[in-house]
Amino acid sequence: MQFHRDGFRTGDPRVAPQVEAGAKDDVDVLIVGAGPAGLTLAAYLAQFGDINSRLVEAKDGPLKLGQADGIACRSMEMFQVFGFANRVMEEAYWVNDTVFWGPSEAGGIQRTGRIQDVEDGLSEMPHVILNQARVHDFYLEVMRNGPRRLAPDYETRFVGYARDGGGVFVALEGPNGPESCRAKYLVGCDGARSAVRGAMGLALEGEAAHQAWGVMDVLAVTDFPDIRFKCVIRSGPGNIVLIPREGGNLFRVYVELDRLGAQERISARNITLDQLVAAANRIFAPYYIEPKEVPWWSVYEIGQRLCPRFDDGPDPRVFIAGDACHTHSPKAGQGMNVSMGDGFNLAWKLAAVLRGDGTPGLLQSYNAERHQVAADLIGFDRHWAKRFAERPAARESQEFQEYFSAHQGFTAGVSFRYAPSLIVGDGAHQGLAEGFVEGTRVHSAPVRRAADGKLMELGHVVEADGRWRLFAFADRAEHALGAFCHGFDAALPVDLRVVLQHDYREVEVTGLPEMLLPCTGALGLQDFERVFCAEATSDIFQMRGVDRDGGALVLVRPDQHISHVLPLENRLPETVVRCITG
Repeated sequence: MQFHRDGFRTGDPRVAPQVEAGAKDDVDVLIVGAGPAGLTLAAYLAQFGDINSRLVEAKDGPLKLGQADGIACRSMEMFQVFGFANRVMEEAYWVNDTVFWGPSEAGGIQRTGRIQDVEDGLSEMPHVILNQARVHDFYLEVMRNGPRRLAPDYETRFVGYARDGGGVFVALEGPNGPESCRAKYLVGCDGARSAVRGAMGLALEGEAAHQAWGVMDVLAVTDFPDIRFKCVIRSGPGNIVLIPREGGNLFRVYVELDRLGAQERISARNITLDQLVAAANRIFAPYYIEPKEVPWWSVYEIGQRLCPRFDDGPDPRVFIAGDACHTHSPKAGQGMNVSMGDGFNLAWKLAAVLRGDGTPGLLQSYNAERHQVAADLIGFDRHWAKRFAERPAARESQEFQEYFSAHQGFTAGVSFRYAPSLIVGDGAHQGLAEGFVEGTRVHSAPVRRAADGKLMELGHVVEADGRWRLFAFADRAEHALGAFCHGFDAALPVDLRVVLQHDYREVEVTGLPEMLLPCTGALGLQDFERVFCAEATSDIFQMRGVDRDGGALVLVRPDQHISHVLPLENRLPETVVRCITG
């Protein structure tokens, strides 16, 4: 984090200098719904003093107790961009192992296996568990610290909208009565019963699995030996997913209940907490749980539903994100994570268009990219839920465990790959950096900063600032790197970083090409943080398959996804320049 660039600053560097707040009845982006998708979008846009956003929420205040709790590795990588990943890691429960339990021949359940929850090398970030409300708190803080000090307008309900020339006219119902707002763009992040989606004339499509489940957060006395491990329990009486929670004592139990009739709804069962506890104890037998306090519980039915599109057409002005456009079971742990991914994907594109760094056509890629992600998730969730519901025999436990292990990349959120497009390459030069796969998120690795020897993750230089990143991996002799630096257009709006192959102690910073020590900010101070070196014990060139002889260029979008892998040449192709400049 650089915060003295324009002169010495005191105080918390996370708090941006304040600018005048914009009018609330005429905004660039109106966001409906302060859930994970809406807060991700709002927090990103809040970083720009020249973008006037508004976030409205029908509830009377921020979430106090969240429904979702699993935070995938990919979401943790995203939190790093916003600057609060370390705070989440400090508070959260870390999922280290997943333990499998199955039916015992003697009756009851027995431990059948154990795997490492996140395989080595999948991400530098852990899989953690934290109350969704705390994630909301961190996003709200990021918004408050932005230049416009953005905060949600609570008790404000979306009523309807009409396309209005170059924008959208929106009707709202606030705490003081009806009001209106004109926005250039409207985004509905208002959940599975989305009023914005309804106003667009769209609906979620799909089928219910007619399977009832209960979930409860519990403080309990128990003799179950793996109560502080994530567990998948499959037995004759039913199935359980056990998720330890933050704080050392709390845990969450997902309990399989009875199947529903074809036309039956879960609400008709009138299931009580006592019934849910009794069902859990039948599955846990011969072990028991004795609840002392249940802060939250609910019942639900499994269903996988997807909206046919996530925007209002070829020239989109209205979008939906999160549960407003896809719903599925919670057992894959992807609901909050994929919703935040929606918001992140749309945020940088809206920022680019609003700030003149991209053309409106860029916004069409949101539907194309995120609809495919949601479709893949729903396909996985449907298959996973079916496998999970099968009554196991003892011999099937190993097969089930292997299936779970084989899909770790998917559940970690790191296997999503955007298809080739105007902003994703076709793989023509993928062989130059095989571990940086075009369309996937940039897979970080350790490097040393040349100027001060700091050990850090290369991917962590990406911040929520709307900029593209260009990583130039030097060739062995550095002749190609020299030619690249000589011919590179410094006016191109891209954050250039260089990775050298040799030890940082061999680098004379003042001997680097002038363009790698640019003078920036109001005082024209040198930027010493653009050059890195491979770390001897974890060589990024080897870890990510980067061509040592010729080097490579890796172009990364503002949302951490890789746009292109290119040869280390003195000029970028015109098609790639258009990716960056719009």
